[in-house]
Amino acid sequence: MVRSIKNPKKAKRKNKDAKKGDGSSSSSSSVPSKPTKVWQPGVDTLEEGEELQCDPTAYNSLHAFHIGWPCLSFDIVRDSLGLVRNEFPHTVYFVAGTQAEKPSWNSIGVFKVSNISGKRRELVPNKPATGDDDMDSESSDSDEDSEDEGEGGSGTPILQLRKVAHQGCINRIRAMSQNPHICASWADTGHVQVWDFSSHLNALAESETEVNLGAPSVFNQTPLMKFGGHKDEGYAIDWSPVTPGRLLTGDCKSCIHLWEPTSDSTWTVDANPFGGHSASVEDLQWSPTEADVFASCSVDGHIAIWDTRLGKSPITSFKAHNADVNVISWNRLASCMLASGSDDGTFSIHDLRLLKGGDSVVAHFEYHKHPITSIEWSPHEGSTLAVSSADNQLTIWDLSLEKDEEEEAEFKAKTQEQVNAPEDLPPQLLFVHQGQKDLKELHWHSQIPGMLVSTAADGFNILMPSNIQSTLPQDVGV
Repeated sequence: MVRSIKNPKKAKRKNKDAKKGDGSSSSSSSVPSKPTKVWQPGVDTLEEGEELQCDPTAYNSLHAFHIGWPCLSFDIVRDSLGLVRNEFPHTVYFVAGTQAEKPSWNSIGVFKVSNISGKRRELVPNKPATGDDDMDSESSDSDEDSEDEGEGGSGTPILQLRKVAHQGCINRIRAMSQNPHICASWADTGHVQVWDFSSHLNALAESETEVNLGAPSVFNQTPLMKFGGHKDEGYAIDWSPVTPGRLLTGDCKSCIHLWEPTSDSTWTVDANPFGGHSASVEDLQWSPTEADVFASCSVDGHIAIWDTRLGKSPITSFKAHNADVNVISWNRLASCMLASGSDDGTFSIHDLRLLKGGDSVVAHFEYHKHPITSIEWSPHEGSTLAVSSADNQLTIWDLSLEKDEEEEAEFKAKTQEQVNAPEDLPPQLLFVHQGQKDLKELHWHSQIPGMLVSTAADGFNILMPSNIQSTLPQDVGV
């Protein structure tokens, strides 16, 4: 299990030329003298004088920001700006927990990023690219300075931040989807706390002024509830998507506690934990359709399925990986599918309908060479999921894809492709995003199709790959 950010240092604002994104680490305004090559971490090495470059044409939008200290975990806060938003510029709300050098320096950041600009691109250009249209442009904050893409707005994104004091590092934080101002945080002190951030979110919604990261005062706020009944710290936490206010928390001593809401701001926590794993519970996921069913994964290599009506033991448990199972994600568009990511770099797709037959694995991938740190199904495409790894890659996969050599040849002919893509890449691999160091967590935005947000030791990225196309109609109202 790979979690903590070792020797965290306060993030420094990158200069305008700092590169990030797909295979990036430095900036260059010159066109490469030879055809570019897709670089694979853990497979390829950089020779002396070589540097990685971001291809800005691969993104509809790409932005980077930070809120001070690194954040191990964050969540996207559901807002009232529209259920399906397709037009730039975008506005997004977040909560995130810091990993500060001293326990008393930590805080929960409640923040808003507005004026997120970008552009829409066709999968196949109408005319061949000349090769230098985008290479001459800076990619520090993606394409916000593009002059010819008025559709996407212009200017730099605006960050507005409010900090709430928090004792100890935040291992994981989650916002309730039904009441997004209610958030739960897991601390390395061993406490789980539930917060009401409505005043901060309302203040951010009414303000349009960018903040200086060093200026915001830290608010001292009392949580709605603080639970210290876990025997150790933990990382596993999930709000029920079916029953508002229902919460699960799991710790490193293999115990899982169920929280039942007694009002909009109070909970009763069952002191008798669920038990069935022989090691740390790493992640929890409620069923997207059944109010009493949830899944858990553990360092013991197993995934367990539970029914809260049937006692404190799992109704079934199965070996999912040969190493720690770090993360799981339950598909909300295809509720029979559960994805899992392991410490050995592999991730698998399980069809829960096949559990009675013994082997539920319908897909298994060994692309990543380091531990999987986050995995999440797309809320808009049932066959698409995103994965982050300690190999500093964020990958996007479409499990419905199969290799079609004729189609590939036709596409290359239309685009006059010069990129030397490795032949052994899985056909399901849609996109590789690089440039962040020590990737920790990712989330899709449920209201902005195609938008992903990721956090790492060096800050956050907001990205919208140009080849992630939504099947939703483009004229859906916002």
